[in-house]
Amino acid sequence: MSSVSEGRIPDSSVRSVTHGPVRAVLRADDGTGIEAVYDPCTADDATDTVIVVAHGFTGSADRPAVRRAVEIFSRYAAVVTFSFRGHGRSGGLSTVGDREVLDLAAAVAWARSLGHRRVVTVGFSMGGSVVLRHAALYGDRAADAGDGGGDGSVAERGGRTGAHSDAHADVVVSVSAPARWYYRGTAPMRRLHWMVTRPTGRLVGRYGFRTRIHREAWDPVPLSPVGAAALIAPVPLLIVHGDRDPYFPLDHPRTLAAAAGDAAELWLERGMGHAENAADETLLTRIADWAARR
Repeated sequence: MSSVSEGRIPDSSVRSVTHGPVRAVLRADDGTGIEAVYDPCTADDATDTVIVVAHGFTGSADRPAVRRAVEIFSRYAAVVTFSFRGHGRSGGLSTVGDREVLDLAAAVAWARSLGHRRVVTVGFSMGGSVVLRHAALYGDRAADAGDGGGDGSVAERGGRTGAHSDAHADVVVSVSAPARWYYRGTAPMRRLHWMVTRPTGRLVGRYGFRTRIHREAWDPVPLSPVGAAALIAPVPLLIVHGDRDPYFPLDHPRTLAAAAGDAAELWLERGMGHAENAADETLLTRIADWAARR
């Protein structure tokens, strides 16, 4: 699967010192323009930590749930948000988790270019799977993905060799992520697969959810989230999942945690639904506090 840029988006220069929100257009390693927003830490004792937030499918940097997370996370650290390709004002087409790892790498590299030495990635749903694969591919243990989940996607072939070779994460938080691809065991996931794989569904995605979806299937299939989780150690990993998640049942987070081993901590949240829309202020505060102490 490949992504096609929709129109030219001019590159932007980034200031090394900022005192307020900054918007920029980044370039993923395949040339796709990615909109990004930097919010400085609001605490008096700001550190050199930055939290990079990866939204879920059909989200964007400006969605209310993402901005709510920014408001809470910025009490602990600076925050970078961005829109995955095919979402918001970013270029290209959504590959539903494959090339999106290049978008996250660009956002992490930008965060480091602003002077932050410690990067925490926090991903929700699709973004949760992307932060797992990103940590595996850009970490010290980056290796091929010989786990049966595929080892030849664009992102895997790029690895740390592209322009953003210093785009690794120091701490990873994955919220409401799937453990495996092609899961259709719930009604919401069957609807999502219809939207991604059918022409009519992609029209619904474009005009109903403002998400532009690539029409080609993965070939080859990228490294699975559970395969990536096994490669993340010793980077600290937090896996968060709601016990009322309508998309992915609890075997998904448990499988991820088991694959990650001692590097992972698992939170099963009572009464929580799915992803950023279900993450309330209390949970987001706990996540930020956990990340700040790792």
